[in-house]
Amino acid sequence: MRVRGAGLIASSAVTALKIAAQKSPAEDPGSFMRDLSDAARVLLETRPTAVSLPNGIRYVMHRVNRAKANATSGADLKLVASKAADEFVELTRTAVERIGEIGAKRIRDGVVVLTHCNSTAAISVMTTAWRQGKKFEVYATETRPRFQGRLTARVLARLGIPVTLILDDAVRYFMQDVDMVLVGADAITANGALVNKVGTSMVALAAHEVHVNVNVAAESYKFSPETMIGELVEIEERDPSEIISAKALSQIGRRVKVRNPSFDLTPPEFVDAIITERGIIPPLGAMLILQEVFGVLTPEELTEYQTYKLSEA
Repeated sequence: MRVRGAGLIASSAVTALKIAAQKSPAEDPGSFMRDLSDAARVLLETRPTAVSLPNGIRYVMHRVNRAKANATSGADLKLVASKAADEFVELTRTAVERIGEIGAKRIRDGVVVLTHCNSTAAISVMTTAWRQGKKFEVYATETRPRFQGRLTARVLARLGIPVTLILDDAVRYFMQDVDMVLVGADAITANGALVNKVGTSMVALAAHEVHVNVNVAAESYKFSPETMIGELVEIEERDPSEIISAKALSQIGRRVKVRNPSFDLTPPEFVDAIITERGIIPPLGAMLILQEVFGVLTPEELTEYQTYKLSEA
């Protein structure tokens, strides 16, 4: 949790994979691939829900696997891995900037925006609109139990954007004063469902009830290719100690269970628009983004995207 935000998680993982590639002592292609695949598996196990991380790893592994047939040494593949990693990190940077430019058009003067958690892409939309001279205010949820919303509030406040920090539980209370919801994404499924920080679905439900539009800022590498063939996005559950200490729990009772899901799923019917670096799409357009980014993949071709078959792709 020292690295937060799906885009930063992805670029950090890809940078780690690049470091592993550069430090591999392997001299032949086969040995190098084993080293790189081992490192990839370790990284893939760190954050199972944020699809940007596996997509970043796949971006590099796909290019290395493709170059493997013509490689004569481990050094050849090391260069390919390093170049691919640099390309992906640059992609994450430019994508966020482009989303800011496109999404800023949806923010009008005088509106009230509600945001949840800490999304680099969503922040880019708000900061770009503010720098364009638009005046608006923001409600930011605390986003318990890790309080990522406080980070969002701090970034926006430093730019001079009026921010009100609110309890997650108070979303419905304040929703009547909100003109638009703007959140990020940890994953987008093929049918346009949103996987994001737990509590997002409740925010979207409250917005839907009072007819407030829900906008999602998401880079194209956050769309999940596995969901094209029916795979489900794994929802990560974190340590219960984030919610309650062992001592406090013991005072409540040994039979009490504590569950701490980090993410939840928002149905596509509660999402009005997804802002990507390729343009703004409705949730049903998610499949088009997946096909544009990953191609029309058969189950056999998707073996390359399965975490347990990286070395065989």
